[in-house]
Amino acid sequence: MTTMPFSLWLSLAAVCAMGAMSPGPSLALVLRHTLGGGRAPGVVAGLSHALGVGFYALLTVWGLGALIVRQPALFQVITWGGAAYLAWLGIKALRAGRAGALEAAAVPTTRRQAAREGVLVALGNPKLILFFIALLSQFVTPDMSVAAKAVIVLTAMIIDGGWYALVALGLSHSRVLPWLQARSHWINRITGLLLLGLALRVVAGPLG
Repeated sequence: MTTMPFSLWLSLAAVCAMGAMSPGPSLALVLRHTLGGGRAPGVVAGLSHALGVGFYALLTVWGLGALIVRQPALFQVITWGGAAYLAWLGIKALRAGRAGALEAAAVPTTRRQAAREGVLVALGNPKLILFFIALLSQFVTPDMSVAAKAVIVLTAMIIDGGWYALVALGLSHSRVLPWLQARSHWINRITGLLLLGLALRVVAGPLG
């Protein structure tokens, strides 16, 4: 059973951060609850979203491990499918311009509503499975230990929850959102290029 080298974990943390920072329904969720209820509901929405992300990451890690051992050809096909999905996300972000999740409107909200919706948005987005297949296929190996798999899942959860909590804290200051909205086209372009680059990295094969 193998463990994960620190250098490989840094690569994992980087790609998880890239995924968390991608504009989409999760960011829109945190924006809505932060703008509608303030800092606390926004943070709760972000942290509860991370629980759903952790569930999908757990399913993906164990599923990929089994596929690598039993069906390597199928694993390769699924990995390429995940890479194609990343490329599609990248092209979509490049074409988004100034539109997107940064235009989310405020809605009246409570912490309980934020917690419920955070989990539901994550679990109701099966595309997360494709996203994690593309990302985690670079890190899962047939002889990976349970501890190493747990590290992967916890890393995905902590980075996702930490990022959205920071978003909620930042947006609780009224000057931050207008600044981001004015630069949303650059955010979309940078995100799109990073996702396309990650798709190419996935096609190239596992990291060392």
